[in-house]
Amino acid sequence: MDLRSKARTLTGPVKDPAMLPKWNYDGSSTGQAPGEDSEVILYPQAIFRDPFRRGNNILVMCDAYTPAGEPIPTNKRHSAAKIFNHPDVVAEEPWYGIEQEYTLLQKDVNWPMGWPTGGYPGPQGPYYCGVGADKAFGRDIVDSHYKACLYAGINISGINGEVMPGQWEFQVGPAVGISAGDEVWVARYILERITEIAGVVLSFDPKPVQGDWNGAGAHTNYSTKSMRDDGGFEVIEKAIEKLGLRHKEHISAYGSGNERRLTGKHETADINTFKWGVANRGASVRVGRETEKAGKGYFEDRRPASNMDPYVVTSMIAETTILMKH
Repeated sequence: MDLRSKARTLTGPVKDPAMLPKWNYDGSSTGQAPGEDSEVILYPQAIFRDPFRRGNNILVMCDAYTPAGEPIPTNKRHSAAKIFNHPDVVAEEPWYGIEQEYTLLQKDVNWPMGWPTGGYPGPQGPYYCGVGADKAFGRDIVDSHYKACLYAGINISGINGEVMPGQWEFQVGPAVGISAGDEVWVARYILERITEIAGVVLSFDPKPVQGDWNGAGAHTNYSTKSMRDDGGFEVIEKAIEKLGLRHKEHISAYGSGNERRLTGKHETADINTFKWGVANRGASVRVGRETEKAGKGYFEDRRPASNMDPYVVTSMIAETTILMKH
């Protein structure tokens, strides 16, 4: 979750990442390269409008390579792009909708916004989608982020207050293929910038407060062309069966600290158990009532933690459900 950025001046407006120059940074200062060979090369991959500088200014999502052109170990976009460029995956046009939960913390005490210092608010219940000064904490930040993402060209489809006070969610999607990862990362970056302005700390920890409080996840909604077409429910069932066969591999790639969140309580399935169900929020994978009724649609993988890498999660789901043969 360690986002970095820097700025440069161009001679004129640019709309295509291919027209942007490569750049570099000091990888020894980020723990990504040794001091004696410190250059890491930035490859521009996606362009968004800059909601902070505005005008013709842009935000550029880059991935990172060695001077020899090898992706560095933290570059998960490179391998995700390979999966999304596979002809079988391209033909299935995978759609994603990612529900990114996060927690706003008071800067000097690292305790959720709206909570008494060193103490606890009233129990969960009134806060989910709540309204009012005693239930919703940080809405100015949330709405600023919503507007900024819309301005940037991110397909942000909604926001809501979450079950734990001080916790919120935004949704990105539907987005196709690799663009889902680009949009979630840039939306996270914009949120980090806005919380910086507000003097609030942004946490993507999957369980920021121990005890009887909901954790933070990144539920990933997913469909392929075959699932969206008539007869898609059968394709959905087969895809979920494949996910069950690779449960351990997925869990290991779905975010760190997830074992503190996936306990079988607070709308989660136990981390060691794979189960799915219709409208079941205590399942690993949930299928909506409307999908069941229509006989086609999408499903929701509820296992990813809030700190997951969207490039890893989206490409892994595509790989398991489309490229893995029984």
